[in-house]
Amino acid sequence: MLLAIDCGNTNTVFAIWDGDQFLCTMRTSTHHARTADAYFTWFSTLIDHYGIELDIQDVIISTTVPRVVFNLRVFADRFFGCRPLVVGKPECRLPTAPRVDEGTTVGPDRLVNAAGAYDRHGGDLIVVDFGTATTFDVVAEDGAYVGGVIAPGVNLSLEALHMAAAALPHVDVTKPQKVIGTNTVDCMQSGVFWGYVGLVSGICDRIKAEYERPMRVIATGGLAPLFATGDRLFDTFEEDLTMHGLVVIHDYNKNGTY
Repeated sequence: MLLAIDCGNTNTVFAIWDGDQFLCTMRTSTHHARTADAYFTWFSTLIDHYGIELDIQDVIISTTVPRVVFNLRVFADRFFGCRPLVVGKPECRLPTAPRVDEGTTVGPDRLVNAAGAYDRHGGDLIVVDFGTATTFDVVAEDGAYVGGVIAPGVNLSLEALHMAAAALPHVDVTKPQKVIGTNTVDCMQSGVFWGYVGLVSGICDRIKAEYERPMRVIATGGLAPLFATGDRLFDTFEEDLTMHGLVVIHDYNKNGTY
């Protein structure tokens, strides 16, 4: 079994891959001070709930929060007796190297999404990930990550709006019934929802025009299905794209297959 761990700025996701399918996916809040023992206590409690007999032999980690790597390494070594692969580290090879400016460090989550999307859909892709930031990743014909766009995430924008304007409340992200709001909450929800529909549509159109090849748009992240209802923004939604990418990269490092 493979334990795939994706640690983002807001949430950390653990998924168990048995070679054919994901047996379960578990999510917790990201906290850099969480110890290896704390991870295991939370993890083992949920494993007991799912009734899974564990035989973890390998662990792979992708994280945008460098400070969590040490405790996750200890977690893998102490409880599963293995040294994890960490995406972005020299010992973790990528199926296709990114083609970006020299000296640029590409976020591991973006490299993982590129690998997962290429494995499922081939090249010439735009991968839109609705996370803490909303990222747009361009995947070339051969599967290489070749650049993209980073925009503020939806919830981050809402939080900034609330913090900067004392009279504006916290609101949920939802599709409003009308564009023109007749109260403060409706106005804010309309601005966020339709604003991000316009942002995603506009950036994807500009990427396609600059790339000068037909491209497909693949969406992932928790809010992607909601925004797909606002317009035809995406060709496909992939709920488990990042975890699939981790499996692809692990297989490449272990077996040389892609």
